[in-house]
Amino acid sequence: MNWRQVCKLGLELPEVAEGTWYGTPGLTVRGKGFVRLRPELEAIVFLLDDVSEQEDLVAAQPELYFVTDHYLGHAAVLARLTALRAPECRLRLAQSWRRKAPAALVQGLDTTRAPRRSARRGRSAE
Repeated sequence: MNWRQVCKLGLELPEVAEGTWYGTPGLTVRGKGFVRLRPELEAIVFLLDDVSEQEDLVAAQPELYFVTDHYLGHAAVLARLTALRAPECRLRLAQSWRRKAPAALVQGLDTTRAPRRSARRGRSAE
């Protein structure tokens, strides 16, 4: 992937805008940065739900995920752009977005993405 492709996927989420975060290109939700490019590392920074997830991701997929000393102890991980694929990128973008988006915005997204049930049969609408 490249940064433009990451932006395209990120802009699928509600109220996302391109901007800067810590002086590098980034994506924001209502002005709060949630993913950023680290051009010198050819990587992007994703926020995580918990710092323990960082170690798990790096151990499970070292070709994709890594950390520098700067990110040790923080709920964030770096992803190599050359190894990142769209499905994984979407997953991590959504996770990072949820960490910074207002609760009402997250709830609104969850409501629109929840499967709808048919009143008569209790089945998902298609």
